[in-house]
Amino acid sequence: MNLDEIQQIFFQECEEGLGTLETAFADLKRGRHDDETINTVFRAVHSIKGGAGAFGHERLQHFSHHYETLLDLIRNGSLALSEPLIDLIVAAFDTLSDHVAAARGEASVPADQAMLDRLAAAAEGEIPGGATQAEVAADPAPTSPAAAAALDDFDALFAMLEDPAPLQAAAAEEVEEEAGPAEWIVTIHPGPRAFDHGAEPMLTLRELVRMGGRTLGVDLSPLPPLDTLDAERAYIGFTMAVPGTVEEDDIRAVFDFADPQCRLTIVRDSAIAVETPSPAEPIPVEPVPTPIAIVETAAPAPVAPAPAPSPAPAPVAAAPVTEAASGPRVAAAAAQTIRVDLDKLDRLVNLVGELVITQAMLAQRLSENDMGSISELSDLDHLTRELQDSTMAIRAQPMKTVFSRVPRIIRELEVETGKRVRLEVEGEMTEVDKTVVERIGEPLTHLIRNAVDHGLETPADRKAVGKDGEGVVTLSAAHQSGRIVITVADDGRGIDRARVKAKAIERGIIAPDAQLSEEEIDNLIFAPGFSTAAVVSNISGRGVGMDVVRKNIQALGGRIGIQSELGKGSSFSLSLPLTLAVLDGMIVTVGDQTFVIPLTHIVESLRPGIDEVHVVGGQSPLLDVRGTYVPVHRVGEQLGVNGAKARPEDAVLIVVESDQGQAVLMVDSIQDQRQVVVKSLEANYRAIHGLAGATILGDGRVALILDVDALIGRWRRDGRGPSAFIEDLAA
Repeated sequence: MNLDEIQQIFFQECEEGLGTLETAFADLKRGRHDDETINTVFRAVHSIKGGAGAFGHERLQHFSHHYETLLDLIRNGSLALSEPLIDLIVAAFDTLSDHVAAARGEASVPADQAMLDRLAAAAEGEIPGGATQAEVAADPAPTSPAAAAALDDFDALFAMLEDPAPLQAAAAEEVEEEAGPAEWIVTIHPGPRAFDHGAEPMLTLRELVRMGGRTLGVDLSPLPPLDTLDAERAYIGFTMAVPGTVEEDDIRAVFDFADPQCRLTIVRDSAIAVETPSPAEPIPVEPVPTPIAIVETAAPAPVAPAPAPSPAPAPVAAAPVTEAASGPRVAAAAAQTIRVDLDKLDRLVNLVGELVITQAMLAQRLSENDMGSISELSDLDHLTRELQDSTMAIRAQPMKTVFSRVPRIIRELEVETGKRVRLEVEGEMTEVDKTVVERIGEPLTHLIRNAVDHGLETPADRKAVGKDGEGVVTLSAAHQSGRIVITVADDGRGIDRARVKAKAIERGIIAPDAQLSEEEIDNLIFAPGFSTAAVVSNISGRGVGMDVVRKNIQALGGRIGIQSELGKGSSFSLSLPLTLAVLDGMIVTVGDQTFVIPLTHIVESLRPGIDEVHVVGGQSPLLDVRGTYVPVHRVGEQLGVNGAKARPEDAVLIVVESDQGQAVLMVDSIQDQRQVVVKSLEANYRAIHGLAGATILGDGRVALILDVDALIGRWRRDGRGPSAFIEDLAA
């Protein structure tokens, strides 16, 4: 593994840390100010800082260090949490995210001086909003200039290994000795392959010195003879004493990036400890998912002699505890996840797709030779489907990766609009295919901006109608009928349909005398160029946002629905396939062509009677579906297929659900229902309106996959619309 690969792992861990911070900030906003939440925030920032230093991202390290300093004051109680202080650390998180993006080369380095000044002022007690704080003492254990110079100089490092007394004396000058808890004795033996994973053991020593630590001893016994020494292996161990006033979690956090084979013990120095437990009553130690053993003991064994003026005893962790912390149990836990390159995963998915096609061809060939009923064939079909499902599950990612970006969008919109917004998230661990996760971000951003800018009222307007001044935006995800449904809802003003229709007439989108249902009026907001905004702003007003939403959702094979009540709010539901690689479809014939209709769109199929189909005024026919008239869409006529049946009573009618309501597709016959592998037309030929892709059937023929939403949308634009037909029928 080279350095670039290790750095990519660091960036992935940064993303995980940023996600953890978002969750913790949501808890803080809800009033959960417990120690664990604060510690979670501190550890995440500390880990990012440590990795940034290891890979030379100085600006990221510099900012996270100042950020961490303020968080440390909050954690140790020097600063009391308040709403203005929470707002500040959340705003600093946004800047931290920008620094991570800059380190990855995805953005320019942010201008952070103003935020650094705010963090420094807050650390001195000048909290935004006029809140007062007690004067904050200086860092109790700053790194002395002598120690910093020695640690930064490679030659001085080896001098320290031979004679650590100067470093101890320099650090001791900066550490105020006072009666208190016993010192921590920290013994570190990096694993032999520590450098293989990009670890730098000296960084941990520097951090311990910064905390006020001093060297007690250096273990040189593992060093082999010079002729067998491997310069890429780690041999030397260290024993450090850290002031007892330092929190145990702080010491543990230093080793977040320690290699898995690092042997570490952290114990209290019993020489000055007060009320230490007796050996007969050991403190139980819960297993932790890191190879760090933390114990307290009253009689530690001494370490090897060190050249320090007054060697101090250092304890050795009990064998059972050390084994539990760094033995096979930890190794087994670490093996539960594995990072896989996406190219390898995509190749696996493609190969499984080809296997599905080959299995279909084999089934077709055996069926043609009257061998389609053999049991092994059904077993193969079952195993192939299971393999397909398992492969798709590997590509699945939780919606949390998308939802985690929304809080920042909300915060920015609050600043721009002056509105107060509370975000509620549900179903963030719902999993969906990686490709869907990657492409849903832009439509979701538009919907969130639309909900805040158009949906929610200002605090004054909300209070005037009896609502709470803080608006609520709900973001949820759930699996429904083999699809994922993402909902963006708000408790704002709802859709003013009279105003929407008037705007559509004004912009020439519909005729002045058009008769539209509530559903059709709601769908006007997706028309290109439509907007009800009085002025054009940075957020909205140009009429492109919702149009982009619909196009992107349709490109994903999904559809969008709207529910709204004036004065109570609106809800936008995105229904998307769980994966874009495979779908269950109904294979149909139209004239001399074969098509596939995605099964998720199909409600039912039927052969109509003569009295069930009505033609009004020479227009397209309507099907009476249990008392409801649904327009019939001739697939062959719209796609220009030769030989397609023209009379509905001679054809098969398939009732489908689209993002514009129900419609009927007229086809010649139904051949089969099966799972098909989707091949992109755009990547292999060009995009064709009304077609979502292609697939290869069991007999080797290519079948085109219908884009139901696009077909019905084009029919409604070219025709008079279902409302007009139904009114003519009623007349």
